[in-house]
Amino acid sequence: MKILRSLKFLFVGPMILVVLVVINLMTSPLHWWVQWPALGIGIAWLICFFRVVRAVIVAGGVAALIYALRNASWR
Repeated sequence: MKILRSLKFLFVGPMILVVLVVINLMTSPLHWWVQWPALGIGIAWLICFFRVVRAVIVAGGVAALIYALRNASWR
């Protein structure tokens, strides 16, 4: 379940950031306050990215192991 939420955040996080940049430009273009939410969202995005990459690597390893066991010649 964590992996699915992380995968979802990989798409939702940048959209949230775009909305915040638009709000920043509309409300106070001279004061760039969006850098702090961007820092937090960026850190969370990287954590989610590495979580998803790790899950893909593990799933690939399991698939390779199953493939190797099915095609192994035990004779």
